[in-house]
Amino acid sequence: MAFLRRIVFLLAALMALHGEGLAQSGKVYRVGLVIAGAPDTGMLGPGMVSNFTKRGYVVDKNIVFERRAAQGKVDRLPGLIDELVAAHVDVIITSGYPAALAAKQRADDIPVVATQTGDPVATHLVESLAHPGGNITGVSEVATELSAKRLALLKETVPSVHSVAVLWNADDLGMTLRYQAAEAEAKRSGMLIVPLGVHAPDDFDTAFSEMTKTPPDAIMMVTDSLTILNRKRVMQYADEHRLPAIYEFAFLVHDGGLMSYGPDVDAINDRAAGLADRILKGAKPADLPLELPTRFQFAINLKTAKTIGLKIPESILLQADDVIE
Repeated sequence: MAFLRRIVFLLAALMALHGEGLAQSGKVYRVGLVIAGAPDTGMLGPGMVSNFTKRGYVVDKNIVFERRAAQGKVDRLPGLIDELVAAHVDVIITSGYPAALAAKQRADDIPVVATQTGDPVATHLVESLAHPGGNITGVSEVATELSAKRLALLKETVPSVHSVAVLWNADDLGMTLRYQAAEAEAKRSGMLIVPLGVHAPDDFDTAFSEMTKTPPDAIMMVTDSLTILNRKRVMQYADEHRLPAIYEFAFLVHDGGLMSYGPDVDAINDRAAGLADRILKGAKPADLPLELPTRFQFAINLKTAKTIGLKIPESILLQADDVIE
């Protein structure tokens, strides 16, 4: 026990020295945070500040955050990036493919850490995961593997599921690639994907009409700013029509979705902060390989299951990391 106390004390002392070193440098770092969605959500929340604080930064002393949110209007993103360039930020952290693309096109030589972009190689954000080149690095994803897992979880939860309606933002290349990964996996597993690409909020009514005319067995929603802003409508439709639905992230299950499987968003943001920290200390983004998620969450909402009259099998509950009762 005494040995453990010495280790904890040593780690605390090292963190304090690291913080003092940052403060004594006299440099005040400016970090831009950009999302396509609503303010105070995702990386614009308090979690990202904590990710930097634990690395020795002190808000308004040696670090300042410039937050920008497009509130679902992706055409605003280029202008928001221009604002960050004018503010002379030292690094930009983005969430979502549209924000990363705007940063790639307009951030000049400012380093960019991109998250939740889909496959950054397939969308040509970077040259390769190991050697991104240019001014972008970040946290990539494993879309194909995740699509397979989500479809498998749907099938295990409701064995009768055959056709799955996929809702995704068809204007977002990163999310379109996620849809395509689900479609390819469905063919391999003998399931049928019903494509319901949306471009604007009004398109959800059209998608719901299509599902009412030809009911699927389940719904899968691909997550971006457009679908997040309309998530309650999707969840309400699923509840009213007693359809099992799977989402990509646990916060959507806490909002009322039935189940989700995907990367731990907090862990992704923490790793993005770690990459930004390395850049602020002199690393070049072109030399920082894109990282892959290592922590995943499977969440289930038993209240929603009860609403749609679904009994969750014990085998599924045993796999869950987060069960809302």
